Amino acid sequence: MERGSARAFGPEVAVDVGAFIHPTAQVYGRVRVAAGASIWPNVVVRAESQEVVIGARTNIQDFVMIHVGAGTGTIVGEDCSITHHVTLHGCRIGDRVLVGIGATVMDGCEIGDNSIIAGHAFLKEGTVIPPNSIVMGAPARVVRERDSAAANAFNAWMYRENAEAYAAGEHRLWSTAAFGERARVERARLEALHHP
Repeated sequence: MERGSARAFGPEVAVDVGAFIHPTAQVYGRVRVAAGASIWPNVVVRAESQEVVIGARTNIQDFVMIHVGAGTGTIVGEDCSITHHVTLHGCRIGDRVLVGIGATVMDGCEIGDNSIIAGHAFLKEGTVIPPNSIVMGAPARVVRERDSAAANAFNAWMYRENAEAYAAGEHRLWSTAAFGERARVERARLEALHHP
């Protein structure tokens, strides 16, 4: 496993020293990866035009593909989870958003903070999702409102902790009793912070 600037992708890729990038990930063009972010196995990020920005503590999980649109970059906010096999293409993702397995978010889409995009949802070009939304379907639509800030921030925390463990060669952190207790405390802290 490699961390931060230990791996060179090219002159326009900027990876914070506190980020984790798995060695099988491929990152090209103008890409910025913030502190605490993690990019997992077999992710592809390409920014031949525009730019891709991955926010602090955000995780980009296995087999995600991130590309830019013809006139739009792809911006992913802080404390997000972009889960397995997602495609992000020239869109903007707010803070504390979870994008479910196999979802596709197309050019010009904007996803509001604290939202959840369900697995296999398809968001057609230009879709705007307000904050605190649950989104499902193909084409996707808002099915209800819910502030998922605490749950989404907790999922991002889990991955940030896992990235630290992977960087140290530990691949079973989540199975330990000590981590279970730390996770319980962190979940309670985030609930109090986001839902006082």
